[in-house]
Amino acid sequence: MRIAFLALAFPKIEKTQYLYTDLVVQLHKNGHEVLVVAPGDKDDHVGLGLEAGIKVLRVPTMDLFDVGLLRKGIANIVLPYQYIWALKRLKIDLEFDLIITPTPPITLYKVVKWLKNKSNAKVYLILRDIFPQNAVDLGFMKKGGLVHRYFRKKEKQLYEISNRIGCMSEGNIAYIKKHNPYLNPNKLDLLPNWANVLPLQPPHENSLLKQKEGLADMFIVIFGGNIGIPQKMENIVELAISCQDKQDIIFLIIGYGSQFDDLARLIKEKNVTNIQIRDGVGHSEYFKIVQMADVGLISLNEKFTIPNTPSKALSYYNAKKPILASIDIHTDFGRDLEKINAGLWAEAGNTKQLKEKLMLLYQNEELRKQMGENGYNYMKDELCSQKAYDTLMNEESDS
Repeated sequence: MRIAFLALAFPKIEKTQYLYTDLVVQLHKNGHEVLVVAPGDKDDHVGLGLEAGIKVLRVPTMDLFDVGLLRKGIANIVLPYQYIWALKRLKIDLEFDLIITPTPPITLYKVVKWLKNKSNAKVYLILRDIFPQNAVDLGFMKKGGLVHRYFRKKEKQLYEISNRIGCMSEGNIAYIKKHNPYLNPNKLDLLPNWANVLPLQPPHENSLLKQKEGLADMFIVIFGGNIGIPQKMENIVELAISCQDKQDIIFLIIGYGSQFDDLARLIKEKNVTNIQIRDGVGHSEYFKIVQMADVGLISLNEKFTIPNTPSKALSYYNAKKPILASIDIHTDFGRDLEKINAGLWAEAGNTKQLKEKLMLLYQNEELRKQMGENGYNYMKDELCSQKAYDTLMNEESDS
């Protein structure tokens, strides 16, 4: 098939492992002709080029990340017009069989509609961000206000124009059904997060890395990825403070995001000595660091009313690390952890309970090892990129 993949973020295929680069590579490997349309970052080429043999159209856009809410909102609104302009300017053949687009953003609806009208292609929506409700949950947007009504309309239009909608979890599917009763429920597929399963380094290399990092004989609880309001990092700081009586426990936070500087200030203000915070690193380096850790940490803001499934769990699964999750009561991620016995969780904001769960892992090496193996096997069997490809293509052939 000829497939258009519309993305908000799409790193260079040769440089990083990422949810959508992995999927596009699978599409390409299976003989499909893929055109990726994505923003052109400052260090990227702008225009049409080949990346790992795949056509990628990098479009000049406004800044979409690490900017204020107003600028970000405007950038997302004009983004579809920039994509359409680029496709027209380069006279791209628009006869596609399938259009795949993930959320965010929902504003790409206009491009999807335009391409579908041009080619009568089917549309597969990969639902990873239920917007605008998540913005309402976190206080970025007033429910029922003008801005909310605008984006809610776009959300409904995107759902309606899609032939299939891939949801992260059963909780996601139930949420969409409940809040969009007009929608044909047969459109909704279970499409969990995925990643390529990477080879693990030998145990002695983990020991050498711990020594190099000055963390030999330390029990490392790692958090990697976005550091923003959705992650509510204050809960992690409180957990670290509660563990200061354990001299060998260190919390290692590696990432980026709008709250990075605020988190660093909070750690300094509270004189939290058992947290190290570092800038984000490349995927391969990060995965090496995860492998030397003892526990993988996840944190979600307790204000969320949407069942989110954090993608950072994939690195922990792959590295055979048990997960400790501080999560809201609406997500079904905790139940998934329990089902596969790959980690423990506590309600976000309940520091006492979260510490108790951490102590269970801290005191039981065999439990950590078994949970790590369970997560690894689950990822290998259910969350690999080939499995995501099979799910998407099977559902597409049925639609």
